[in-house]
Amino acid sequence: MRYDESRVKADVERAVELLREGRPESVGAALQLLQDTVFSFSMRVCGHREDAEDTMQETLLRVAPMLKKIPSARALGVWLYKVARSRCLMSRRRSKFAAQPDLSLEALMPEREDLEALAAAREKDPERTLLRQESAAQMRAAIDQLPPEYRLVLVLHDMEELSTEEVARVTGLRAGTVRVRLHRARLFLRKELARTAARKKRAPQPRPRHCRELFAALSDYVDEELPPGMCDEVERHMAGCRPCDAFLDSLRQTIQRCKKFQPSRNGARSSAKLKKLLEQYRRASAASTAR
Repeated sequence: MRYDESRVKADVERAVELLREGRPESVGAALQLLQDTVFSFSMRVCGHREDAEDTMQETLLRVAPMLKKIPSARALGVWLYKVARSRCLMSRRRSKFAAQPDLSLEALMPEREDLEALAAAREKDPERTLLRQESAAQMRAAIDQLPPEYRLVLVLHDMEELSTEEVARVTGLRAGTVRVRLHRARLFLRKELARTAARKKRAPQPRPRHCRELFAALSDYVDEELPPGMCDEVERHMAGCRPCDAFLDSLRQTIQRCKKFQPSRNGARSSAKLKKLLEQYRRASAASTAR
């Protein structure tokens, strides 16, 4: 699935529409939508509810006075994520964001025996999927294991549905670096989720060379980012390699599971914070009108 570069998160788009209406109840509903959006993003990235709540509040307090000046939903969405990202990085639990080694593509690639077992399991029970096996808690734990720089890219692209170019603007990375980190984050997440299934220990065997060459291109293939020639090559390989095709299927399932993950939050605390945001927005609006 390829994301339209002009697409923004639906809640942000709706929030902008409500703000343009200008009615008090519309403004409240708009800020509620933005509050939900920033909290969800912050919870996924920060990994701790208290930090996510603080990030949500500080991000929206900073953004609220400027809402009327932001030209589009797309611009607002990118700015929200930029501000929230900076706040997450400055959270009190800085140890979660300490420098960590890069994820190795070689280490993330499964052994041939694992691929064969995955293909055999799919043939035995085609309806069996990772989506049915993993709970929200297991997904949360798997996401938390990701090094922060990879987790941020995964959250922005697969959960917040930003395009590669938008993720690059939020993070300050090159688009190519975004694609590399996204692919490795997806592979890491799939591997963490797969660990819940019991496996017999086997001596590793060499992986076929062509499988290894195509392995690095799988996320680009899923997102329709590959050139036509390379895309055809992947499809020819998958048609003749049952284990790799099963792995690709499990990677797609992992991405869909990631998209469905939604952290919950404390409704009472959110209401109190929303009142504070409304007051800030109204003061800013009054000051703008007076000028």
